[in-house]
Amino acid sequence: MSRIGRMPVVVPSGVQVEINGSNVHVKGPRGELQRTFSPLIGIALENDQIVVTRRSDLRNERALHGTTRAVIANMVNGVSTGFDTMLEIEGVGYRAEMNGKNLVLYLGYSHPVEIEAPAGITFSVDTKTRQIKVMGIDKEKVGQVAVDIRSIRPPEPYHGKGIRYTGEYIRHKAGKSGKGLK
Repeated sequence: MSRIGRMPVVVPSGVQVEINGSNVHVKGPRGELQRTFSPLIGIALENDQIVVTRRSDLRNERALHGTTRAVIANMVNGVSTGFDTMLEIEGVGYRAEMNGKNLVLYLGYSHPVEIEAPAGITFSVDTKTRQIKVMGIDKEKVGQVAVDIRSIRPPEPYHGKGIRYTGEYIRHKAGKSGKGLK
């Protein structure tokens, strides 16, 4: 039995959960999320806890069990506290700024790159430390937007210039030694 799937999801106060078969609707102080799960997995609300069960030990049901529980837990955490991902910009002349709700990046290209905030996502920029904060209630969407921003100028291995996650380690290459060239 899945260790993660066995654990119930505790519903905090202020969060409302509605379960209709395989549809789960979660509403909280930060917003609401809705998702449809596989009908092979049973989802029930018991004593302010969401319990996820499976019918049998077939391979695909075992795979869905823990994943379904984790996604439901992320939905409950998202509408109650929210999620955020921090990115930092490294490089001479590289910077980010806000233009209304849009994020504008200056990353050494001939033009600034402007990113529109998708629905449910907000950006915050600290110009002094050159950090970008991506915030939202849907963990999957927050992570995908952070990946899209990072892919505009990923960190390069020689000088480390580019956009990276906060705390991400970039392994540097030595480059040319310059000896013996004539």
